[in-house]
Amino acid sequence: MLAIGGNSLVRSKERSSFEDQLAAVGQTCSQIAGLVETGNEVVVTHGNGPQVGFLLIRSHLSRNRLPEIPLDACNAQTQAEIGYMIQQSLGNEFARRGIRKGVATVVTQVVVDRNDPAFESPSKPVGPFYTKGEAAGLQKELGWVMREDAGRGFRRLVPSPRPVEIVEKRQIGRLLKDGAVVIACGGGGIPVVKEDGFLRGVAAVIDKDLASSLLAKGIGAERLVMSTSVEQVYLDFGKPEQRPLADVRAQEMRKHLEAGQFPPGSMGPKIEAALEFLEHGGKEVVITDPEHISLALERKAGTRMGP
Repeated sequence: MLAIGGNSLVRSKERSSFEDQLAAVGQTCSQIAGLVETGNEVVVTHGNGPQVGFLLIRSHLSRNRLPEIPLDACNAQTQAEIGYMIQQSLGNEFARRGIRKGVATVVTQVVVDRNDPAFESPSKPVGPFYTKGEAAGLQKELGWVMREDAGRGFRRLVPSPRPVEIVEKRQIGRLLKDGAVVIACGGGGIPVVKEDGFLRGVAAVIDKDLASSLLAKGIGAERLVMSTSVEQVYLDFGKPEQRPLADVRAQEMRKHLEAGQFPPGSMGPKIEAALEFLEHGGKEVVITDPEHISLALERKAGTRMGP
């Protein structure tokens, strides 16, 4: 299982076009093809935070002519768009290397609990900045929770509930058995709740690393690779005394997490997801940046966690 960060596809504000993202995906797909070439079965998950933000801004700018796009639909659209980029880039890389293997994207729904405490206290900012007047209007008209963000304007806050179930888990498993590389759970998946046996999309954001961990457990993956913006996990990150972690046991990493070494808005969710995966039978978690994935699997880079 390989989890790619959505921000890794957008290198800068100046390089955020579809073509720029496609080029960034191509570089990552070279690493993925290397994993497949050495005999690994691979499921790819990915973030979509910047891409959902772009779509919400487009929706806002056209709001006087077209209806606002619901957040669950934004997730579905960006899953498909990024899935297409990975699908095409990886397929082309396979063709260059003579690898005969299919690639398939599964637009994935993820069940969350309607009684999750996160629904009572939305905390995840999404979308564009609004003026105070716009924010008041949206709060009244659509019931959005709005919060001022460091003097830059007001942003919408949505819940971030924990993932409970991957709806398409069985279909993903069948594609794997058929020999395909599968792209799934983009952006943490489309959050849905079950009501009387039926599914309904909700306005929320699921942490992509927790969803990746849940899917990895569900399909029996042995290794979870998390691609992020740094080569290794660091203690005292950003301080003069920062030091990298190479090979770590789960118990030691949990102590670092509980000591506040990994903030919730940064490395924290990755470490939490890694620990959950290892506690449910996973053999290894690797955390590194896209450029060092192959070296990390050879134990020459990155941070590796064992049970």
